[in-house]
Amino acid sequence: MRRAGHVVAVCHERVKPAIVPGVTTGELDTIVRDTIAELGARSNFYGHQGFPGNICASVNEEIVHGIPGKRRLNEGDIIAVDIGAIIEGFHGDSAWTYGVGQIAEDARRLLQHTEAALYEGLKAAKAGNRLGAIGHAVEAYAAPKGFGIMREYGGHGIGRQMWEEPHIPNHGDADRGVRLRAGMTLAIEPMLSLGAEDTQVSEDGWTVTTVDGSWSAHFEHTVLVTDDEPLILTRQGDSVVE
Repeated sequence: MRRAGHVVAVCHERVKPAIVPGVTTGELDTIVRDTIAELGARSNFYGHQGFPGNICASVNEEIVHGIPGKRRLNEGDIIAVDIGAIIEGFHGDSAWTYGVGQIAEDARRLLQHTEAALYEGLKAAKAGNRLGAIGHAVEAYAAPKGFGIMREYGGHGIGRQMWEEPHIPNHGDADRGVRLRAGMTLAIEPMLSLGAEDTQVSEDGWTVTTVDGSWSAHFEHTVLVTDDEPLILTRQGDSVVE
């Protein structure tokens, strides 16, 4: 899991500086594809249930599962880049939302607080807590600030499969759900919007957008549950453990 998480982290480190006005989402996909291959892994997104990309590239009002292609990014856009990799039978998964050039203050605030909501959720991912504590922490942070919480989508278990039980909602009761145990590996991923919480799937069958067109952000880490703070397996800048 550490190796898979490292691959994903390196992909984010490589793709981040390429997110500039004029780049296409397909060009970002190529960077990630080549990096995954260089590191001896493979994309766990490409071909999964027919998905055609190595990344999910979700721009502005797109929440998740955006298909990379010819779309060219403009100054002021935001883009959520979701990357997954598999190596030696184990999966890693991390999403980050980036600004393209100079972004508006409301977009900057959305990114800032969605990332902060992720770390609030991570704090609750501790052995002995109920699963619901994670979503409760995200909701308790985000809701008072007026952000929409994408309640139809959330995190998940991860390990030998990309998507495993349990589903991890970004809202709920801290005293509900399975008891977290040391050694569990989870992908925790808040998704917030500047507007309403209603979502819809686009005609491509993949891309999820906000119904009201409000912009959305998505941040995700794969973590290992411990008796203390969770170990982030997709943290950028960490060295791989052989």
